[in-house]
Amino acid sequence: MRHIELLNPPEFIRKSNWRDRFETKVSQWLTPWEGEEEVQVGFIGVPLSKTSISISGASMTPNALRELFANVTTYSIDHGVDLQELHARDLGDIQMHVTDLLRCHANIEQGLKNIYAAIPHLFPIIAGGDHSITCPSVKAFKHHVGGKVGIVQLDSHMDVRNLEDGGPSNGTPIRGLIESGTVEGRHIAQIGLHSFANSRAYHEYAMSQGITQYTARQVAKEGIEALVEKALEVAGDGTDAIYVTVDMDVLDQAYAPGVPALVPAGMTSWQLLEAVFLLGQHPKVQGFDIVCVDPMQDPRRATVRTSLHVILTFLTGYLKRN
Repeated sequence: MRHIELLNPPEFIRKSNWRDRFETKVSQWLTPWEGEEEVQVGFIGVPLSKTSISISGASMTPNALRELFANVTTYSIDHGVDLQELHARDLGDIQMHVTDLLRCHANIEQGLKNIYAAIPHLFPIIAGGDHSITCPSVKAFKHHVGGKVGIVQLDSHMDVRNLEDGGPSNGTPIRGLIESGTVEGRHIAQIGLHSFANSRAYHEYAMSQGITQYTARQVAKEGIEALVEKALEVAGDGTDAIYVTVDMDVLDQAYAPGVPALVPAGMTSWQLLEAVFLLGQHPKVQGFDIVCVDPMQDPRRATVRTSLHVILTFLTGYLKRN
């Protein structure tokens, strides 16, 4: 069995003794990687949430998602495809340090580099964790791509907080990527930004860096399809690959009760699902993460369940491109 440094095997595996021979559950398809077989799509957990500004148990989300693998099937009736056609495996979780948060970020970057080196053609589905994980993840992704990277971010927040008042957190990943020279602001498009969740100073910073921004109000008035198309043009203009990051607090609080930073009048579940389906279809999109769900604050795993549907719908789009 091939060993990848800083990658632990899946901590949680759910199996069901009951089977319907005409139906495949995600748990029967997205099984743990055995280390030898070729993998097209890899589910990677990044269980870090101590870097969250709000109190968050998002480190539990990878296992909460795995818990629900046995509850959903691989078939999309909307798009007429079965995800079983994709060779996907659960690769496990990036190893975290118990107390050293900067070490955790270093582990994420190096662990993902190790994965990409071992499985060069892998499409990563990265499950956080809080949004701080996106900065080291994109750094590893850029190293893997070997060229310029664009970002499409679905989020209520700009995530461009300064790094002096507390260091890297779930409010700083975009700032960290810009200031480290990893991604240029002109290659970043943000969709779903919310009033009373951001500051004037950070809006002005984003504008000064050339970031393209669309608010939740614009989504409601202009339609998600048109804005995703514009965002892809921004992120794909002069870049070699696009990385998609989904913060589940982009949803209205009615649809995402289990996020640490609830907002009213956010996007609907359907708008988010349509967005990720369209993003999954784009040939330049080569990486994906989903972050900021706290299973401990999530009644009946409602937000975790929606997150799993977001992942599966994105992969439906990805399958449709092939």
